[in-house]
Amino acid sequence: MGPSLGNAAQMLIAGARPGLLLAIGAILGAIVGSFLGTVAMRLPAGRSIVAAPSACDGCGRRLAPRDLVPILSWLALRGRCRHCGASIGTGQLVAEAGGALIGALAWLGPPDTVLPGLPAMVLGWQLLLLALLDARALWLPWRLNALLAASGLGLAALAGADALAWAILGGGLGYGLLALVAAFYRRWRGRAGLGGGDPLLLGAIGTWVGPLGVPPVLLGAAGLGLAVAGLMRLCGRPIHGATMLPFGTFLAVAAWPVFVFGLA
Repeated sequence: MGPSLGNAAQMLIAGARPGLLLAIGAILGAIVGSFLGTVAMRLPAGRSIVAAPSACDGCGRRLAPRDLVPILSWLALRGRCRHCGASIGTGQLVAEAGGALIGALAWLGPPDTVLPGLPAMVLGWQLLLLALLDARALWLPWRLNALLAASGLGLAALAGADALAWAILGGGLGYGLLALVAAFYRRWRGRAGLGGGDPLLLGAIGTWVGPLGVPPVLLGAAGLGLAVAGLMRLCGRPIHGATMLPFGTFLAVAAWPVFVFGLA
């Protein structure tokens, strides 16, 4: 009897040159990141994601295919529109480079999955979109959090009942921990200290990393937040009680290496 589909995929990937896999993942990731960057820009503004063509926000001129090559077009144009010189902003470059990095590094994770690298890509690109939205608009849409949780539970279900139970436990712990912190802060300070999407995001992340992965994600996000706050102080930007930092972005950035490299 021939090898299963999963075994065949593992054999095919194992036979490929590592450098080729990294290159394919990076190219695919840059394309995905380009789309995610557009989504992160249009979604908070209520603009159509797929119906409207790619155009300059400054002059409205439609972008040519040569202006849409991920990363390379931004670098060639030095982050400005070819026609009017308006700034494109670094957000798009970050999205494309982040997507490429996820696509390349996803292959470095554990090789004992049916399709090595694919789960890490699926998780990473979802986290990238959520990180971009929170950084741009301090917004973590519940539908995207729900999709992240559903994909984590779906992946766990494929591994069996024990894995699914572990994922559910991780989701509950992630949501419960941050919801408790938010409730305590509100009672202590009389105002919200976390956005409503942050507990949902950590809960969704918990379905991917399990209960043992939740504390490292939370600690990593807190460390990133402190580092960003310290950098803002060094740059002369004031930090006070009303300063809003995108904690969801920090959670997303901290979660991916915990999943890929098994840091739980």
